[in-house]
Parts: sequence; C-alpha cells; structure tokens
Amino acid sequence: MSETNNDSFKAEIIAEVKRMQRELTELKEIKKKVVKRKPARKTVAKKKVVKRKPARKTVAKKKVVKKKPVRKTTKRKATRRR
Repeated sequence: MSETNNDSFKAEIIAEVKRMQRELTELKEIKKKVVKRKPARKTVAKKKVVKRKPARKTVAKKKVVKKKPVRKTTKRKATRRR
C-alpha cells in the first residue's frame, strides 16, 4: 500500500510542478506585452577625463628661521694682580 501511496504522491508533485511552470511562462509572456523595450542605443566610447596638475606658484615661500636663544653671560670675578 505504501508504494501506491508513494507513486501517487510523486505523480501529484510532478503535476503541480508542471502547472507552476505553465503559469510562469504565461506571466513572462504577459510581462513582455506590457513592458515596452527601449530602442538600443549605440554605445560611444567614453572620453577619458585627464586631471590637470595644479600650477606651481612662481614665488617660493620664505622659510621662517627660528632665532637661537640669547646666551646668558656670566660675570667673571676680577682676579687680583700681584
């Protein structure tokens, strides 16, 4: 009994799959009718955009020179002459 039950189940599944496939093809045909295709455009090679290098300034920037700190002078003790 299980074999006949199994065979009938397989047949039902196959019939259901075929029904779904038919519906899908019908839907695809309907879509083709509804959606209008745009005419294909001829593709033109795109021009490459060349980036320009920024112009260099003719006047060079002056470098800021840091001044050295002032040396501290030490007072010398006067030595006695003999």
